[in-house]
Amino acid sequence: MTEDIRQRFYFSEGPVRGEIVQLSGSLQDTFRRHGYPPVLQRLLGELLAAAVLLTATLKLEGRLSLLARGDGRLRMIMAECTHRHEVRAIATVDEDEAAPLPEHASLRELLGHGTLAITLEPEQGERYQGIVPLEGDSLAACLEAYFARSEQIPTRLWLQAAGTRAAGLLVQVMPDNGEGDADLWARATGLSDTLRPEELLETPPRELLYRLFHEEEVVLPEADAVHFACSCSRERTEDGLRSIGQAEAEEIAAEQGEIRLICQFCQTEYLFTPADVRRLFQTPLH
Repeated sequence: MTEDIRQRFYFSEGPVRGEIVQLSGSLQDTFRRHGYPPVLQRLLGELLAAAVLLTATLKLEGRLSLLARGDGRLRMIMAECTHRHEVRAIATVDEDEAAPLPEHASLRELLGHGTLAITLEPEQGERYQGIVPLEGDSLAACLEAYFARSEQIPTRLWLQAAGTRAAGLLVQVMPDNGEGDADLWARATGLSDTLRPEELLETPPRELLYRLFHEEEVVLPEADAVHFACSCSRERTEDGLRSIGQAEAEEIAAEQGEIRLICQFCQTEYLFTPADVRRLFQTPLH
């Protein structure tokens, strides 16, 4: 299996396109910073694969995040991807419940009543957020509902994760110019439905596409590498401290002797002494 790759593909016969993503190293980088049980590793893997697929699909220059919240044992689960194919993810659970999470539970079962937010943060332009209820039996079903309601674009997704591997396949209709094979969408989705989970996880993308669509004319652009990267920085952490105000920040630093802030995603620790806090509020904003 080729690790951490996104492969686009197009059908010459008509306006249908697709993406395949396979992740391994970036998942290991995500999981080694947290003691996630197997069920959360699986759900985070699916969410990360979906984030990579959607970032490319929406042609975003910036950041896309998928954030699900609910009232169940799993309080929040989030994954994000930039147009540079940088990914990160996190999940939080109800710490008051000591029983282990069911290993084979679905996202909906663990979140309970909740919503899934798709947020686009372009480097230039306004932030956009779409929200759909967690009504589908799977993450893929929820995202298909999002495209049907918000984008009105026929879209199908297949997501799988096991251990430190995750993969996803997306097939989508492009704007129709009135030409092309009218049955292509039905064939492409029907063939994709035959995929076995282990095939999607373990078969290199080019080989997988040949197995599925060897009777079609498929165009494969150059693949993109995907990797873990956290966008946290001392500068961003300073901005967060500024947001609570000088009086409160100095009070916390005086009481505790220092302020330690840890990034939830990568566990990087940022330390601020009382002198650092004073200088922070004397320094002009960037």
